[in-house]
Amino acid sequence: MATYDFIFDKLGLRDWCDGSDGGENGSSGPMSMADLLGKTTGDAVEVSAWDTPFPSLDNLHDACDAIPQSRDLTTGLESGFLNIKDSLKVVVDPLTQPLSWALNEMLWVMQAVPWWIMIPLLMLITYAVGRSRKLVGLVALCFGFLAFVDYYDYTMQTLAIIFVCAFICVLLGVPIGIAMSRSDRTQRIMIPILDMLQTLPPFVYLIPLIFLFSVTEPKLYGIAIILYAIVPVVRLTDLGIRLVDQDVIEAADAFGMTSRQKLFGVQIPLALPNIMAGVNQTIMMSLAMVVIASLVSAPGLGVLVLRGIRSLELGVGLLSGLGIVLLAIILDRVTKAALARINSSQPK
Repeated sequence: MATYDFIFDKLGLRDWCDGSDGGENGSSGPMSMADLLGKTTGDAVEVSAWDTPFPSLDNLHDACDAIPQSRDLTTGLESGFLNIKDSLKVVVDPLTQPLSWALNEMLWVMQAVPWWIMIPLLMLITYAVGRSRKLVGLVALCFGFLAFVDYYDYTMQTLAIIFVCAFICVLLGVPIGIAMSRSDRTQRIMIPILDMLQTLPPFVYLIPLIFLFSVTEPKLYGIAIILYAIVPVVRLTDLGIRLVDQDVIEAADAFGMTSRQKLFGVQIPLALPNIMAGVNQTIMMSLAMVVIASLVSAPGLGVLVLRGIRSLELGVGLLSGLGIVLLAIILDRVTKAALARINSSQPK
């Protein structure tokens, strides 16, 4: 006798429960330990109140075969997704194809340009952004070390993916953040979505995408990286614009500025430090997700980390991990240098 038989007996639902096609006593699921012992000894085993299990789907199924088991729920979710997969792919595939093209082209460029052009170019960009010779020296030292240990190509692959995905995150995230800052209703709608994207484990992003796209398509890992990394730039854009001093907004209104003029002439410039902080966090999260995305064919340093785990190659794993740390330091320092320049240019 199952623990919760008495509920269905008292409610008069026993005929409904036993009406399902099942085994003996109307149960098609695995027999509980209590029922198994009772069947062996010929007596029902009483379960004390202390040991009463939670009325979960499986425990209720033991008492009433008409109630589905938890595995029926997970199987139903999988079947439902597979049923709409083809229709969903017809819509999503064309929309995301430019992402595959962008990733393929950037990966080709970053690897086709010789190192004696690429490294000085990255140093020049660093100086243009940060105006710091020490930072330029750090960039040269880190890339020189990674090239010296033959990790240059892997580093360029990782950098290419970050450039594309972070750019798309900013391109999409800043307008979404602006829309949230200008509408409380939009903010209320977006906050639960952003909370979900921020709290989902990184591996969960990959599960539905594996069913939708081939592992040979770059958009498989590109979409996962964008969904994972877009949250900070959206949140901090919204926060930055909302924190703009109302006295400044009133002054802009007094000068007769339109809504568009206030946005681009007042709010965005004053919110730029917060927006850049969001860009910094987005780049860091993109780098973290690139490593995880190596599980679904994302190239770069993550492949070496995965190789170190699978083949138990300690040296490869540690050295590639150090490469990721150096790349994170470079990206963090460059974006923070840009943020410092923006802060120094803000009116006091």
